[in-house]
Amino acid sequence: MAVKIRLARAGAKKRPYYRIVVADSRDPRDGRFIERIGSYNPMLPKGHEERVKFDAEKAAEWIKKGAKPTDRVARFLAAEGLYDWKAGNNPNKAQPGQAAKERAAERAEKEEAKKAAEAEAKAAPAEEAPAEEPAAEAPAEEAKAEEAPAEAPAEEAAAEEPKAEEEKA
Repeated sequence: MAVKIRLARAGAKKRPYYRIVVADSRDPRDGRFIERIGSYNPMLPKGHEERVKFDAEKAAEWIKKGAKPTDRVARFLAAEGLYDWKAGNNPNKAQPGQAAKERAAERAEKEEAKKAAEAEAKAAPAEEAPAEEPAAEAPAEEAKAEEAPAEAPAEEAAAEEPKAEEEKA
């Protein structure tokens, strides 16, 4: 059985109040506990004497028995000199996840492609400046070209059917 010294939330909605309890680590946060050793009221100012209250003797006794305090409770105990608390250092905490890295790489590739296209667009009009007049006629010719191939396969299919019938006969 792993015993923890931790906070159990009490109080109302938006008005937190915590009890410092000794509990089995498998029990729920606000559930069953072995012993209540103090309280923590985060609504009070930091210098207020009622903000953190706990029985130092009971806390020291539970630590001797092997109870591990949670990070927040360890800070309270360290302030009283009962526990040696060290600030956690996780340098990878602020690193983005794998999916975020992939999205960033895709965005960078799109930006590079967009810049390359803009550079080509700027370079092309400078070389082909006099060819702007035929460009106005080009969309009309493209529309005619698009319609013709759409009809052509239907005509070719109709022409191929009689040829297939002739070959069978």
